[in-house]
Amino acid sequence: MASYERVNGDILTMKEFFAGEFDIAVIGAGHAGIEAALAAARLGMRTICFTIDLDAVGNMPCNPAIGGTGKGHLVRELDALGGEMARAADRACIQYRMLNRAKGPAVWSLRAQADRRLYQQVMKHTLERQENLTLRQAEVTELRCENGHVSAVVLRTGAVFRVGAAILCTGTYLTGRTIVGECIESSGPDGMHAANALTDCLLALGLPLRRFKTGTPPRVNRRSIDFSRMEVQVGDDDPLPFSFDTAQTPENRAVCYLTYTNAETHRIIRENLDRSPIYSGVIEGVGPRYCPSIETKIVRFADKPRHQLFIEPMGLDTEEMYIQGFSSSMPEEVQIQMLHTVPGLEHAVMMRPAYAIEYDCIDGTALTLGLMCREIPGLFLAGQIVGSSGYEEAAAQGFVAGANAALKVLNRDPLILDRAGSYIGTLIDDLITKGVTDPYRMMTSRSEYRLVLRQDNADERLTPIGRKLGLIDDRRWAKFEKKQAQKEAEMKRAEKTVFSPTDALNKVLVSCETSPVTTGVRLSELLRRPQVTYADLTPIDTERPNYPREIFESVETALKYEGYIKRQLQDIAEMRRLEKKLLPKEINYAEISGLRLEAQEKLNRVRPENVGQAGRISGVSPADISVLLIWLSAHNEEK
Repeated sequence: MASYERVNGDILTMKEFFAGEFDIAVIGAGHAGIEAALAAARLGMRTICFTIDLDAVGNMPCNPAIGGTGKGHLVRELDALGGEMARAADRACIQYRMLNRAKGPAVWSLRAQADRRLYQQVMKHTLERQENLTLRQAEVTELRCENGHVSAVVLRTGAVFRVGAAILCTGTYLTGRTIVGECIESSGPDGMHAANALTDCLLALGLPLRRFKTGTPPRVNRRSIDFSRMEVQVGDDDPLPFSFDTAQTPENRAVCYLTYTNAETHRIIRENLDRSPIYSGVIEGVGPRYCPSIETKIVRFADKPRHQLFIEPMGLDTEEMYIQGFSSSMPEEVQIQMLHTVPGLEHAVMMRPAYAIEYDCIDGTALTLGLMCREIPGLFLAGQIVGSSGYEEAAAQGFVAGANAALKVLNRDPLILDRAGSYIGTLIDDLITKGVTDPYRMMTSRSEYRLVLRQDNADERLTPIGRKLGLIDDRRWAKFEKKQAQKEAEMKRAEKTVFSPTDALNKVLVSCETSPVTTGVRLSELLRRPQVTYADLTPIDTERPNYPREIFESVETALKYEGYIKRQLQDIAEMRRLEKKLLPKEINYAEISGLRLEAQEKLNRVRPENVGQAGRISGVSPADISVLLIWLSAHNEEK
């Protein structure tokens, strides 16, 4: 076999050669590729992971942080299943903060600043040490199929690897284009070269490609910042780790700062909008709605007098600082003018300008809920190529894709996480069922079951699934069972323990601004009061066992929100009832009488796996679902 390449008008012949055989090939070693490769290898698959640059493994070009609102939930769920991101974060993060503490526990989200280079080192070394896994620097230029099934990957060098399945985790590299004002380059993030050859192959395979865009903020030298003009943001006094398996309390070793744009910043941006590639038509890709560039913020929110900027360290061994919230594609000289209007950044020395990056991705509705391409068995996709944005979203998808690629090779049932059981399931269901028109970002508001899907109970929901998969070892499982036993024991103790109406108890209750008691009262009844916590009851709860604090937090949440949780569990039961009504793969919705035309078109395009998924497709009404249920009942009776 031979492949051909046109260089400066000349057609060059390059001989191919057989380079080896693997069960699974992972293309890309960003956050999705890492989790995909590790999951597949840990399930016993001979796995090879390709990356354009080994120095870019686990790269963090947009911001040096893990977690955040909604995203922290994904990291903890990934950890509960047996993924790697949380453990790596706990080894590399330098400041931890629990967001939304003033709100209910459903939206508490852990966020941590990472030492960017240390995080990369940790992840690269983890891949290098993983049994069954080969890490290789190379550019994949072609995917090949036999009888419609993925069969091989081809490198630019001509090396051909036979594979049983392949996982595309190309991030922002696929026909990547970076833009700084009038300076436009074919490039991946951070100056890495783009993956330009693979797009033609994907188009030839019939994948529905689209163009998205994201951006990065500028980086400046710490020595040039006047921190006295900014607000200090310290970490938590008693921080929680990301991983349920991390025994040591994290150490906060860095601080961040907060400053704001002002009228002068906004004036400079408005006066230079004609030079902004976003507004001049240079940028073709669709940008993120919930994390827009600073120039988009100024235009979209014209009435806002200022916007927050977070000054975040890139790591402990560098003076480079991110100006988070200031992503832009403006010309470099305009960026400098903008920076110098911000309090504390008047003399900032830019080390790297902000840039926008455009890249190819696909319409997620072309995939199954297991992240496999419906029309090409054995081809899985995960991360930004599916239309999401963010490290955590990518990692979560990568894990599911890696596990499912392995399960397919092993002829086992796929791993399907539903939206009632996890934020990961919500993420994938949104991408596959609803599709996206702009880069998708996870938020707690995405889930209708967020009171049940808290980050504190991620292990309770998902560790049994990880165990069944084979990714939770005996040590970790024993630790999980011990925690569950402690929680169950404390729930029973809270229901059985009765306090007498003493002066000491009533003094505590009055100090909590809740009514005193005149009869005996159970511990559980006290904890159900919104104003009362375990910490408040410490003086009188003298028989409290010496459990980890997360046990008491979990029990307190379960008691306080018991009624709401029961209601959500009823909603979940109804949703899962519809999820069990499977739809035949060969069904032609255009032939079902009574379905509206829009519903027929949407159902034929998305090809839902069950009635529950069908009901979440935009354009499919409750009346259409009723028609579908009647048809399904008749169809099953005929069978």
